Amino acid sequence: MVEAGSAKEDIRVECSETSSVLRSVRVEVDAARVGKAFDSAYGELRKTASIKGFRPGKVPRSVLERLYGASMPDQVERVLVSETLASAIETAEVMPVSEPDIDAERPEPGSPFCYTAHVEVKPQIELPDLSQVEGRKPIVLVGDDEVEAQLESQREKAIKWVEEPEETAAADGHSLTMNFVGRIDGEVFQGGSGDGVNLELGTGSMIPGFEDQLVGVKTGESRQLEVTFPDDYGPEELNGKPATFDCEVTAVRRKELPELDDDFAKDLGDFEDLDAFRAQLRGDLEGTRNESAARALDRSLMDSLIELCDFEVPPGVVQGQLESQMQSMHRQFQGRVPEDVLHEQLRRMQEDGRPMAERRVREMLLVDAIAGDQSMEVSPEEVDGRLEEMASGQGMDLEQIRSMAKSQNWLPAVEQEVRERKVYAHLAECAKVVDVEPEVTDAESGTAV
Repeated sequence: MVEAGSAKEDIRVECSETSSVLRSVRVEVDAARVGKAFDSAYGELRKTASIKGFRPGKVPRSVLERLYGASMPDQVERVLVSETLASAIETAEVMPVSEPDIDAERPEPGSPFCYTAHVEVKPQIELPDLSQVEGRKPIVLVGDDEVEAQLESQREKAIKWVEEPEETAAADGHSLTMNFVGRIDGEVFQGGSGDGVNLELGTGSMIPGFEDQLVGVKTGESRQLEVTFPDDYGPEELNGKPATFDCEVTAVRRKELPELDDDFAKDLGDFEDLDAFRAQLRGDLEGTRNESAARALDRSLMDSLIELCDFEVPPGVVQGQLESQMQSMHRQFQGRVPEDVLHEQLRRMQEDGRPMAERRVREMLLVDAIAGDQSMEVSPEEVDGRLEEMASGQGMDLEQIRSMAKSQNWLPAVEQEVRERKVYAHLAECAKVVDVEPEVTDAESGTAV
């Protein structure tokens, strides 16, 4: 227990350790100071009180006590806690990491006022020998077939649609331009008509049977299609209903892929030839996978370190992190998804997101512990270096991104990111890192299969 007094502040402070992350700071405010607080509160009230039978500023205190005495202690409590809490915490030599919780007695004139501040602090973390930490880094591999797939993807993006001669019969892969009118029971229905609509045959983008009946059609030809809407199509008035569509085809077009040659590469950018473009595609793939491999290594290093370090985390900090995650989700999706869907997502995060928040707090505490143990500092030059990376990625110059960082107050986050990079680099140097085969992922979703 720490005990201290301060004649200047008229307070007495006692500090006890409730847990590894919680300190109880008991504060006793001298009776004389409590009396002055009541005097001041009633004095301020007298200036503004409007009571029948008394001139402004002349209401007797006894009248004020009779009318407002029940609420005055709450006001005095707020004033005394506000005036003494910072000094008491400094006297107790504790460093809060979240807003303290206050348990207070009811103040009374002529008596000392006591309250207890429950203050969360960082845990004392005993770091292990970092050579015991283990990391796993995926090997970065880019196959020739993957480069060719990327090349083919770029080629698909450069497709041109060329109109076929009028006598050409449409087949899968052709794109039709057409006008159509849909009817159910002879009546035109909402959403069933269109003019100048483009449809690529064979894609299955229309209801079953629609595209099949257009195979063989020619430019200028009209056809009547008979189809049945699926039972689960969507609008109740269409589900399971037979319909007819009168279609007029105004154009039949075919895909024309560009040749994979040096001219194709030059059209896409500043490339000397097709091999130079291939090299760029390979480099991009390798760069993306190197970044992913680095993140995977960092995660594995932290996983291992967490297993080696058992410590309590401040629950108030975890709650703050959870609320920050929820605010981030709200900013990200507000206006992009329906409000009821967003509120349901936030509700689920409130219920299920605490483990993620606790993990993030644990990571930050360990990063700070290693940075402190190694006396790591983040220089302005290192922050500028990270800002330059960000500026380059967003097509901005350094001064623009620095001005934005200052105005939006995210320079501390950039500094923390730089600190984390240095800590993870140090961990990787000290730890036992092994190369592992990369996970097989689905090319579209990026998830392991």
